[in-house]
Amino acid sequence: MEIRRLFDCIYYQLENFPLEKSFTYKSGNDWKSYSTQEIVDKANAMSRGLLKLGVQPGDKIGVITYQNRGEWIIMDTAISQIGAINVPVYPTISPAEYVYIFNDAEIKYAVVGKDDLVAKVQKAQPDIPSLKGIYSFEHDKGVPHWETLMEADEALQPKVEELKAAVNPMELATLIYTSGTTGNPKGVMLSHNNIISNTDGVKELLPVVAGDRVLSFLPICHIFERVATYSYVRNGVEIYQTGTDNLGGEDGDLRAVAPHLFSTVPRLLEKVYEKIYNKGLELTGLKKKLFFWALSLTDDYDVQNPNSGLKYSIADKLIFSKWREALGGNIKGILTGAAACPVKMMRVFSAAGIPIREGYGLTESSPGIAVSYWKEGGAMMGTVGPALPNVEIEIEEDDNYGPGEGEILAAGPNIMMGYYNKPEATAETLFEKDGKTWLRTGDIGKFLTDSKGRKFLKITDRKKELLKTSGGKYVAPTPIENKLKENFMVEQVMVVGEKQKFVSAIITPAQEVLEDWCKNNGVDCTDMSVACKDPKVMAVYQEAINELNPNFSHIEQIKKFVLIPDAWEPTKADGSDAELTPTMKLKRRVIRKKYEKEIAEIYNV
Repeated sequence: MEIRRLFDCIYYQLENFPLEKSFTYKSGNDWKSYSTQEIVDKANAMSRGLLKLGVQPGDKIGVITYQNRGEWIIMDTAISQIGAINVPVYPTISPAEYVYIFNDAEIKYAVVGKDDLVAKVQKAQPDIPSLKGIYSFEHDKGVPHWETLMEADEALQPKVEELKAAVNPMELATLIYTSGTTGNPKGVMLSHNNIISNTDGVKELLPVVAGDRVLSFLPICHIFERVATYSYVRNGVEIYQTGTDNLGGEDGDLRAVAPHLFSTVPRLLEKVYEKIYNKGLELTGLKKKLFFWALSLTDDYDVQNPNSGLKYSIADKLIFSKWREALGGNIKGILTGAAACPVKMMRVFSAAGIPIREGYGLTESSPGIAVSYWKEGGAMMGTVGPALPNVEIEIEEDDNYGPGEGEILAAGPNIMMGYYNKPEATAETLFEKDGKTWLRTGDIGKFLTDSKGRKFLKITDRKKELLKTSGGKYVAPTPIENKLKENFMVEQVMVVGEKQKFVSAIITPAQEVLEDWCKNNGVDCTDMSVACKDPKVMAVYQEAINELNPNFSHIEQIKKFVLIPDAWEPTKADGSDAELTPTMKLKRRVIRKKYEKEIAEIYNV
């Protein structure tokens, strides 16, 4: 069968790779599985129930969960195959954002997961005139259980089939609200064709075959994990869904599932590396020497010229094989996205036989624009790979940047329909050229070419995040921040210096790593705010900056910094402004406002 709509994916799996464990998710300490047939049957029962409830094609239904689960896919299938619109919502957003999104989308019903989600939506409901009802995936939440919606009587199934056949691939399939770093979130309108074209582009690039296992823990409400999930479904791969709380360790989900592939964000990889590095520091004698000798072999690893020879074989047998065992022992690859992956992470893990590849895109591009892949010639260090097979990329060169460098433009079947209810924002982001719709990504990049003439995209900055010093020089903060975050003692960093004589940095330390360092160096860390001002601690971070600065021009070098003991989060329990978006991007305006006193002290103003 031909796959043209989102719901076609599960029917394709049923026809070609029916699985007993199509989706398995962690529920408490237990795993709950759905077969391909069960997903289809429950989705049809839910579609019938939604029709009985009065849901019409074009109606919006919100789905909110903290953790990925098989029921999410059942709902997505059930909603989309009757022409309704799934509006996945981040669980961690503020109450005000719930109200805004639900009203903007005119959501009629919401189906939500565990913990406080029902209470959050109930609190917002009086301010949402369109919201008729709330259902929960969990029992005993004070609202009807989601299964009460399912209609066992198949009398409505012919209507389901009629609506399914009428769904046009070019029609709206989902509204995804991008968090944004300023202002209200925008609803990105993605059609079935937008998303399916992206699964078309990546399907053959994934290093998995039917029957393999993948682990899914990034939020499926994010288009990155959603497209990965539908690509897995098309490949007949068993999907194990969990959270990030219990991934590592002897009893962790990585060992339990022993996946062949998973997608992640760079920060999780950095935390894994920090733990590996710290364990190395705890070793003594010959074992410690062997560990750091093996680690040194990764320094010059090149994905296009992989390590080989006797030294590497010894390091692999004694050290790197244990890393792979900690990830379950079957890993064929890891795909990272949503933020820039430090080259050091890609180098270290890939050299250890855990090949990391990076993807790049936006929600507005469904999301893939370029992706590194595992076959020969599919990756180049420091880049996000070549353009996807069905995507075109152009660089709009700009005198503010280097030769061949400028804003990244993308065209293809994956480019969004536009922003919901925001024609002006749509017109600013999309434009027509040569009979194609092009997307202005807002990212700055350039192409690098390897020895065989293959082109790879390198992301160098965000267009709107350039800062201008008082001397009139433009500085791109992102490359500086990404380089400094390669130091395992740094959790987050934001470069500042707008209209100032020099560039500075606000740094949040990796607290566990700093605590270990303090204990080993006689520094009291019971109060992190005090520890962050300790001369010994400041000296360690100054050393990190001294190592960083030679990589950049004089005007880009960090002259001063301040250490902040706070943890920057995508949500705050007290309802205050979070410093990060749900996809872990810096909210620069929020951070500048929150630390305006510290910034003023840096510049003595």
